[in-house]
Amino acid sequence: MKHILIVEDELKLACLQADYLKNAGFNTTCLSNGLEVLSWLKINATDLILLDLMLPDRDGLDVCRDIRSFSLVPIIIITARIEEIDRLLGLELGADDYICKPFSPREMVLRVKAILRRIEVQTNPVINSLLKLAPDSFRVSSGEQAIELTSVEFWLLQALYDQPGRIFSRSKLMDLIYQDQRIVCDRTIDSHIKKLRKKLLDLLPEQELIHSVYGAGYRYEPRKRVIE
Repeated sequence: MKHILIVEDELKLACLQADYLKNAGFNTTCLSNGLEVLSWLKINATDLILLDLMLPDRDGLDVCRDIRSFSLVPIIIITARIEEIDRLLGLELGADDYICKPFSPREMVLRVKAILRRIEVQTNPVINSLLKLAPDSFRVSSGEQAIELTSVEFWLLQALYDQPGRIFSRSKLMDLIYQDQRIVCDRTIDSHIKKLRKKLLDLLPEQELIHSVYGAGYRYEPRKRVIE
C-alpha cells in the first residue's frame, strides 16, 4: 500500500486530506510544522509528499528545496498563493505538481494517483525503449526508423526524456538549452517543441510523447495517440 506524507498546519484540512486518501487506499502520516519534515524523512519512507507552502517556522519552498538535496520523492505543492511566480518557483525547485486552495479533495486524490502513475512510467522498460537517442549525431531512432533533429530540438528532447513525467517550465528548459545565457523569448521554446513534436510524430505516429501542462510547461510521457 502506497504511503502519502501530508505536511499541513491546518488540522481540519489535514484530516480531510488523510480521510480521502485513506478511502482511496493509501496510508498517510500528517506533519504540521515545516521543521519536522526533514528529520521525519531521514528515518521514514514515503511514496509522495503533499506539501503546504504556508507553514509555521519554515516556508514550504525552503522545505521543498531541502528535500530535493537528498531525495527524489514526488512532491505536490498545496498553495493559497495564486501568483504564477510562486507556482513556477515551486516547480523549479523540484516539485512535481501543484494544487491551489481551495481545492476539491477528489481532485487531490486524482493528482496523487496521476503522479504515482508517472513514476511507474519512468520505470517501465517497454516505454523507456520506445526511443534511442544518439547525442553524437542528433539522431533519434525507434526500431529501424530514425529522424534527425537540430541541436536545440535534440537537447530539448534529451532533457524531457531523461526525467519522464517531470514538468519542465519554459524558463528551466531555456536554462538547460541555452547555457551561454543568451536572451531568448520563452515562446521560442514553444516553437521548438512544436517542430519536435511533428518530427516525433513522423517517427511514432501512434504515440503522443510530449505534453503541454497548462500554466506550467512541458513533460515527456508516452501515451497512445487518440485519432478522431
